[in-house]
Amino acid sequence: MATSIPRRAAGTASTTRRPRVREQAALATQDNILRAATKVFAKHGFAGGRIEQISKAAKSHDRMIYYYFGSKEGLFIAVIEDTYRQFNEAESKLALNLENPVEDLKTLVRFMWTYYLQHPEFITLLNSENLHLGKHISKSVRAREYSSPAISLLGRVLAKGVELGLFRPEVRARDLYLMSAALAYFYLSNRFTLSAFLGENLEAPEALTHWEAFITAAVVRQVSAAPDETAPTIPTIATAS
Repeated sequence: MATSIPRRAAGTASTTRRPRVREQAALATQDNILRAATKVFAKHGFAGGRIEQISKAAKSHDRMIYYYFGSKEGLFIAVIEDTYRQFNEAESKLALNLENPVEDLKTLVRFMWTYYLQHPEFITLLNSENLHLGKHISKSVRAREYSSPAISLLGRVLAKGVELGLFRPEVRARDLYLMSAALAYFYLSNRFTLSAFLGENLEAPEALTHWEAFITAAVVRQVSAAPDETAPTIPTIATAS
């Protein structure tokens, strides 16, 4: 894990300027290493990503990686943690007012789909970690922190929907989160093999639009007290003859 950067008490400009510059430089070095490692691990996986590749991409040195992150495994854990942190930060910026829980639910599902689509490194990093049976992330002390906000937000939306008589009360936020993630993640992580298997381009714009609408409708129907009244319309796409 990253070595903490010591912070000194505020003082005169002459006594604090140099430590502050060093601290900023250290944080910048850590950030550069983290961003470079994200790219390397996303492309080559944990096993294939090499320390020398990462230090070269970060324009740093191998010893700085070991100094700040302890080991290759420590750096990989930090990358996974940072990937989840960025996901949570993006989700926290969603405009939800809880006055229309159906629309809020659609917004959350579409956000997850769009985020996965726009951040392919998120999927490839998780694929790599699952190949290793999650042995690295299981050592993270922050992993649970990053799952709680997403499920908590979804829970509030569901609670409001139940209060208004729009959603069924027995649906768990955790189950709905897994359903949304699974429908989005599986499609995107397997789109290349599925395109060959199905004989159609699952990356075509109309195919992506169709699946986004499909999973949104599926999730809304799963929770709705009156599914046909709240589920969005699913656009049709041309099928291969």
